[in-house]
Amino acid sequence: MATTTAFPGAAVRAVLVRPRLWGTALRQAGRLAAPGWWRRVPFLPVPDPDYLAFRMETQYGAPDHPPDAEDLVAYLEWCRAQERLAHPARNRRGGAPARR
Repeated sequence: MATTTAFPGAAVRAVLVRPRLWGTALRQAGRLAAPGWWRRVPFLPVPDPDYLAFRMETQYGAPDHPPDAEDLVAYLEWCRAQERLAHPARNRRGGAPARR
């Protein structure tokens, strides 16, 4: 069983001061949440501890290494850019896709 890695306050604060990343952070939390997260303490959509330990080991070389705030922001910026590339019609102000 892997060690649970909690997100330090610095990583959370790094996202909180960037409102443009809030939606992306929520979407990623939902995508990475362990199945049935609402049935288990802490009743939050957090990644499976084994998955998180694997990601920390591949990123930092140790499964119990805490995520770096700058790395979390860079990851969310990348996710946001990928979403914008995948759904260009949603990027326009006004919401409705352009008619052709």
